Amino acid sequence: MADAPHIMIVEARFYDDLADELVKGAVGALEAVGATYEIFQVPGAYEIPAAIQFSVRSMDFYSGRRRFDGYVALGCVIRGETTHYDYVCQESARGLSDLALRHTLAIGNGILTTENYEQAWARAAVNQKNKGGFAANACLQMIELKKQFRLYSR
Repeated sequence: MADAPHIMIVEARFYDDLADELVKGAVGALEAVGATYEIFQVPGAYEIPAAIQFSVRSMDFYSGRRRFDGYVALGCVIRGETTHYDYVCQESARGLSDLALRHTLAIGNGILTTENYEQAWARAAVNQKNKGGFAANACLQMIELKKQFRLYSR
């Protein structure tokens, strides 16, 4: 499909089983509409905005790679005993928002922020809340919105 969107999926691997399930949901949603994608792994949710920024900035230096039409951020932050949770949640969300606004990016935010592992699994599982699929669909919807404003280049 020539006009199929090309998506960058960035997955935080801090919780491997949750990451696998989030990716499964996102890939299922993208494949259902014929989108193409590339998956990149980072250690945790905090690093996701930087990975997207690397991709965006790389287009300034190297045009040989196909440009991404949208971005899907997948990860999980589970509250612990310290304030680290608060910083990671706030900064990863702020980073994604800043990127979307600064660079007019279509981003689906699938970074789960939960109190415990059970809540995280219920949100990640494709047969439950499927937040990976939700984030991919949000990205696709934002790409369509960009097209309405002629902010989409192909």
